[in-house]
Amino acid sequence: MDLELRGKTAIVSAGSKGLGKAIALGLAQEGARVAICSRNPDNLSQAAQEILTKTGSEVLAVPVDVTKPDAITNFVNTIVQRQGKIDILVNNAGGPPMGTFADFEDEDWESAFNLTFMSVVRFVREVLPHMRKTGGGRIINVTSTSVKQPLENLLLSNSIRPAVIGLAKSLATEFAADGILVNNICPGSIYTDRIKENVAAQAKSTGQPEESIMHEYEAKIPLGRLGEPVELADLAVFLASERASYITGATLQVDGGLIRSIM
Repeated sequence: MDLELRGKTAIVSAGSKGLGKAIALGLAQEGARVAICSRNPDNLSQAAQEILTKTGSEVLAVPVDVTKPDAITNFVNTIVQRQGKIDILVNNAGGPPMGTFADFEDEDWESAFNLTFMSVVRFVREVLPHMRKTGGGRIINVTSTSVKQPLENLLLSNSIRPAVIGLAKSLATEFAADGILVNNICPGSIYTDRIKENVAAQAKSTGQPEESIMHEYEAKIPLGRLGEPVELADLAVFLASERASYITGATLQVDGGLIRSIM
């Protein structure tokens, strides 16, 4: 199947490892020109080299702190200057820290809101004029299954990530006439550094071996295993493509059947 992504320009934030890197690699494999950002220059350089080696496609890799508005603006401007357009935006960022209500002060809430919600707002604000100019585009937000079912010990994520869904649903309606499609992907238990960190934190707080906690994760999943980053990336690449031309405002989980909600 030709996804018609060759020559498209795509942004993937937090694209230096985990889900972001898998999505950037998938887009590059389909011929898209990819720009990635993260805060760690070394991880960025390694990810860009890996994508180049595997696809032959050069990657624009720029260190960016997505909690800084000017950094997002400068990153988008750099891409437009080099590529002339932006067709695809994948909003992806590390999640807020784990914890319960008693663990957080105002500054924790403000930091999580800035990272998880305002980074999406600011990226969308920057790319929209360029997508409207070229007659359309794709915006994909990588969120969490916490938007459909609250997760234990992830109060900040449970509280703030649903705002991204509300924003996306509103944008999907507002910009449909411009050919801009907006969708959300909810990763379940995907084997990334985030899962490893959560398992390690739970092991430390409970005294259980990490292997036991990992088995508990797997036992809750109907498919009986954690997902691989490429399994989520394949959906992101499809939603970014011309084959997904009638999908907008959707929130789709990639979770092996973990979430029991009807919608």
